[in-house]
Amino acid sequence: MKIYDVEGFPNPLRVRMALAEKKASDKVTFIAVDVMNKEHRSDAFLAMTPLASVPVLALDDGTYIAECSAIIEYIDHTFDGISLTGTMAKSRAVISMMQRRAESMVLNAVATYFHHATEGLGPDLETYQNKEWGNKQGEKALAGFKYFNDILSTNAYVAGETFTVADITLFAGLGFADFAKIAIPNEYTHLITWRAKVADRPSVK
Repeated sequence: MKIYDVEGFPNPLRVRMALAEKKASDKVTFIAVDVMNKEHRSDAFLAMTPLASVPVLALDDGTYIAECSAIIEYIDHTFDGISLTGTMAKSRAVISMMQRRAESMVLNAVATYFHHATEGLGPDLETYQNKEWGNKQGEKALAGFKYFNDILSTNAYVAGETFTVADITLFAGLGFADFAKIAIPNEYTHLITWRAKVADRPSVK
């Protein structure tokens, strides 16, 4: 198994955290993609994923799996250890729902703000920008912070009482928010406390 990614980017972080949680980081080979020099837009890379996004999981049989949620689901069902995506119908549905909310309301909103309302990765890579849309998504991210702060006022973790892929996605989204300079308001103490708890996990350290 190989994973094409960029260490330190938010979506690759999600997959690396999942592998670490499953104690399977040594089961894959990581291959760095030179995004700054547009390697992700090369014909060879586009043949693996038409969205030109990292990470991509390459299986030994020649199958390519892109999209973090799909990669993490594969990892979760392949390796032993804690369940990240749930084992029963209800838990799987709730985790999937909350993971999607963390992705849409925080991670993707922050990403859109970064790529449209700031310099992003620079003019060579940011070939189209809509600042108004980017700023609107920045507002959406702040609303997402409030939503998850409220959720974490009663839940130990994003999808309930156990750590799941939903926590991984939200944690990566908040890290991206730091980079994009979207600060968590100090009054969101439940979100801040949860983040510190997740940061203390071995998969993050």
